[in-house]
Amino acid sequence: MTFPTRILVVTGMSGAGKSTALKTLEDIGWETVDNLPLSLLDRLLATPSASPGVNAERPLAIGIDSRTRGFDSLALVERLTGLGTAEGISVSILFLDCASVELERRYSETRRRHPLALDRLVTDGIARERELLSPIRDVASHVIDTTGFSVNDLRLRIRADFMTGEDQEGPTITVMSFGFARGVPRNADLMFDMRFLDNPHWDATLRPMTGLDSDVGAFIMRDPSYDEAMDRIGGLARFLLPRYAAEGKAYVTIAIGCTGGRHRSVHVAEHLGERLRGAGFSPTVVHRDMGARPDDMVEGRHPRDASGANVK
Repeated sequence: MTFPTRILVVTGMSGAGKSTALKTLEDIGWETVDNLPLSLLDRLLATPSASPGVNAERPLAIGIDSRTRGFDSLALVERLTGLGTAEGISVSILFLDCASVELERRYSETRRRHPLALDRLVTDGIARERELLSPIRDVASHVIDTTGFSVNDLRLRIRADFMTGEDQEGPTITVMSFGFARGVPRNADLMFDMRFLDNPHWDATLRPMTGLDSDVGAFIMRDPSYDEAMDRIGGLARFLLPRYAAEGKAYVTIAIGCTGGRHRSVHVAEHLGERLRGAGFSPTVVHRDMGARPDDMVEGRHPRDASGANVK
């Protein structure tokens, strides 16, 4: 049986940021698996890579929490301890914690049900989960309290703590979408304005969606200037990033803006992130204003001008 040389179990309180942590680990080169039943752990470790001989040293992050089938905190701790001892590999636990009051606020804002309180108060689920997870928290090698964290704060912390040695030589790259109507990011190194693209906001069907939705993406990509713009922006970013690295710059933020920050900038930021990953970089994609409500006053213009042409 061939094991990865490094295994990180990502767990913690529901709502504390496990999904964000796993996505960031994937962005920086880790192989990630979420909600794996404990009974399948050995089978996963025994499964060869899809590309034998490639990334043989690639570390593995496994997301496990109270929703995982067969979850038993004491059994998990015992299994991980035995694995590290028997196979001589590095096995560690990242526990994401958060104050109960903040977890209540997050569940209230998202209107999600707590996995351990589907028919009860969210406070009951949080208390029950904290009790279930306490044996894991006690032995965790890394504990991050996300109470005062934004999503971007957590992503930067994960990068700082778990970036592999090879990737640490380059700058931390963030691709951020934003809305000009809500202010320009202060820390942007490169900024691109997407307001020349057709605006999905003025399509009543697309308005409540975001740039992560395929229908919105299809609408944006139909714009005749889209393909060339993406090629030019991607090419400029690929050209400049190694030069920033050569100058010793630790952080590079590429800001992608549109009017409201919900559609065009989100879609372009995601696709620019994909292009940079394909070129060997490891950007983190952040959507600053995607959660804002659609607002005609923010967009500022009716979809047709006096001639009846589409307004962008």
